Amino acid sequence: MSKEQVFLLPDVGEGLTEAEILQWSVQVGDSVEINQVIVEVETAKAAVELPSPYAGVVGTLHAKEGETLPVGKPLITVLGDVSGASDVTESPSTDAATAPDREALLVGYGPQEGSGRRRRRRPVAPPAQQSPAPTPVQAPAAAPATERTAAKPPVRKLAKDLGVDITVVTPTGPGATVTRDDVRRAAEAEVVAAEAPKLETPEATATATATATATVSAETRIPIRGVRKHTAAAMVASAFTAPHVTEFMTVDVTATMRLRDTVAARREFRDLRVTPLLFVARALLLALRNTPETNASWDEPAQEIVLKHYVNLGIAAATGRGLIVPNIKHADRMSLRELAEALAALTSTAREGRTTPQSMMGGTITITNVGVFGVDTGTPILNPGEAAILAVGAIRRTPWVVTDASGAETIEPRWVTQLALSFDHRLVDGQQGSQLLADLGAFLHDPGLAML
Repeated sequence: MSKEQVFLLPDVGEGLTEAEILQWSVQVGDSVEINQVIVEVETAKAAVELPSPYAGVVGTLHAKEGETLPVGKPLITVLGDVSGASDVTESPSTDAATAPDREALLVGYGPQEGSGRRRRRRPVAPPAQQSPAPTPVQAPAAAPATERTAAKPPVRKLAKDLGVDITVVTPTGPGATVTRDDVRRAAEAEVVAAEAPKLETPEATATATATATATVSAETRIPIRGVRKHTAAAMVASAFTAPHVTEFMTVDVTATMRLRDTVAARREFRDLRVTPLLFVARALLLALRNTPETNASWDEPAQEIVLKHYVNLGIAAATGRGLIVPNIKHADRMSLRELAEALAALTSTAREGRTTPQSMMGGTITITNVGVFGVDTGTPILNPGEAAILAVGAIRRTPWVVTDASGAETIEPRWVTQLALSFDHRLVDGQQGSQLLADLGAFLHDPGLAML
């Protein structure tokens, strides 16, 4: 006897209302186990893999890839055998024996390796040996599962925008994956094919191909969903809610760059990538001690300033799905080595698209490193709920006036960067914001001040 078990799309963050289906890991007719990853979805905060809370056979997928589904709506129906002789487990007692170890993880994180990815087809029972009986009406057989075309979500979106069936596109990417160029070529071919009855000469065909290429490449419409949609709404809300003030400072960071070389050569740091951002983050954490008002939030209903006695340091990261800002929890309690490890883990996770919604919640202050793009400075917009954000520009060799101990001035090539600090003027006044920026600049100019 089979029982329909419907898994509703859960809220995998704080108050999320919808998620886009990026990629199904199962198809109708597949066998699934508890905690087996069944689908990857993109919320307003991150891409998340959802595990199945049920064991059985997939009966219905309630949404297609690329479709946006509201939280609380049916996501998948699993047909479970409740007769005690399940046809999807190794033995009738398997589920009961392992139930404590296979509790469903409904927060959106299942096992990443092992049998969780395995698909087993539902076994077909042999014909029963019994006396003839009236032939029952058979339901139409489900179509056999086909091998899924390998392509990244942005490529699938491009194919959808151009009206291309990605399953018939010839892949040329690594591992037989479909690339953007593959999709564009397929779109061009479809345009040429549509014009085929009108073409009579090779010259006409070439002209049509060129025209098709120009038509397809002229513009691309990208639906705003998931992370980009959330970021756009948050930035607009921030810009028109919090009164921004931005101050700038140009700093000689030659001593910090020397310190970076010294630290990178130490044995305990040799397995880590030691970057200038590590020292900027450390300097900011030290500067916050003198101006705790810049590590705060504004409670609008209560009309109160909430000072935070911990620092969850946000690091802006550019990903294929847009800009995200995961944060390092309690960064102010970390040693330099621990901070370096946390930065490396945060960057790697963001680059691989594995940032979780939880890691982007609760930030108190943010750093955005625009210098990695060769940009000198900018006016950063506050993350909603935070009092300040720091933009760090490119660190360049620049002619600089240097004054020695006797007061003599010389012009020397130095490592120089620009800092831009935006803050919410409801929480932070000009003196406090200026103090934070001045202290930060002082620590980067002379890291030895941290010893005082």
